[in-house]
Amino acid sequence: MCDLVARTGRHQQRYDAGCRLVAGCIPFRYRNFDDTADDKPDKEVEVLMINSPSGPGLLFPKGGWENDETVEEAAVREALEEAGVRGDIVSFLGDYYFKSKTLQDEFSPEGLCKAALFAMQVREELESWPEQSTRHRTWVTIPEAVEQCRHPWMRDALLEGFSKWLDGFMTRSGDTATPEDQER
Repeated sequence: MCDLVARTGRHQQRYDAGCRLVAGCIPFRYRNFDDTADDKPDKEVEVLMINSPSGPGLLFPKGGWENDETVEEAAVREALEEAGVRGDIVSFLGDYYFKSKTLQDEFSPEGLCKAALFAMQVREELESWPEQSTRHRTWVTIPEAVEQCRHPWMRDALLEGFSKWLDGFMTRSGDTATPEDQER
């Protein structure tokens, strides 16, 4: 049983000019990377995706940004609630607009949403998390994520935001550093 509880409801939800404000992240890790090895292999990045209870395809964790938190805190909270991971935000990837087919309300009658997405390096996977009964997490490579991504705007965030950030980071770091090295 999980001691954490997912937030529900819209009473604290943020809106701007008819758009519901959403926060999310692309959680990632390095597969097969030993920082102490003399012959450092190429690092393969995997991203964490979750299923949608409402249909096929995979998603990145995201949800409403509430009045009592920063956008970064909301993104981290959504990763914890939906995917059961904790990590560090390492980069803002951009704002992405989409239209929700099911979540229209008085403040966003058209269902318009603006999602702030971040790259989050995962440091811990929890054994239990608030939405584990409805969400399953899956580590996939970036090409697999492109194939399985349910929403075009999330695919754009992966290709135009995350992949470009990662390529730039790897180029700047000489392909041997990790994002936490940015802070050193």
